[in-house]
Amino acid sequence: MSQLPLAEPERVLKLTVAYDGTDFHGFAAQRDQRTVEGELCGALERVLRVPVELACAGRTDAGVHAWGQVVSCAVAVGTDPLAVQRSVNGQLGPEVVVRRAELVDSGFDARHSARWRSYRYTIVNREEPDPFRARHAWWVPGELDVSMMRLAADPFVGEHDFASFCRKGPAGSTTVRRVLASEWTVEADGLLTYEIRATAFCWQMVRSIVGTLVDVGAGRIRAGEVMGILRARDRAAAGRLAPANGLCLFAVGYALDTVAG
Repeated sequence: MSQLPLAEPERVLKLTVAYDGTDFHGFAAQRDQRTVEGELCGALERVLRVPVELACAGRTDAGVHAWGQVVSCAVAVGTDPLAVQRSVNGQLGPEVVVRRAELVDSGFDARHSARWRSYRYTIVNREEPDPFRARHAWWVPGELDVSMMRLAADPFVGEHDFASFCRKGPAGSTTVRRVLASEWTVEADGLLTYEIRATAFCWQMVRSIVGTLVDVGAGRIRAGEVMGILRARDRAAAGRLAPANGLCLFAVGYALDTVAG
């Protein structure tokens, strides 16, 4: 009795990707829209010559950038990750760039294997805008009280219901998230960066938090009110939504302390 031929074994291609999200309608593929996933899948399919289905660590919104986005897809064992990296960068760079490419075990999934994600938000806080940062930072001309913003950032650490800081998701979804870090850093010449690290995020959570913290820095909301806003579980209780251009998916953490970012 003849035996069926054995299927060619597969590995997983793991890519760490950076992109400027300005001219994309978000990461996730959408019909008749230019997206990061659409461009990346197209480039990969031209290299691998097979249909590609991507998993990603974070589905960034329109205008949001990434430095440490991670995507994965199944490939044949003999695939050369460096050749894939060079080819994709030749097609899509510098708007979309594969910063790292490697073959990993078949059980890896960019989304489900992630232990945490880290986002950074950049603000230019001075009277004059910066033309070289306009695509990647929110210009806030009025002086902000960073000490109050730091104080207001502390209550977000821990496990909370972030309904006050998220757009409502589909029926049955939860807005409970566990935040591992929430802190501001002051750079030179009026540059502020906010970093938040969590096991997962809900829709527009980081931009809602940043908008509220900027309202604290501007004196429109008191730092002591933030915990009450969090407990209200009402989006109307929080501050404004920060613009997308200042937000960047910076790093993703996986098992064995490996970090893509």
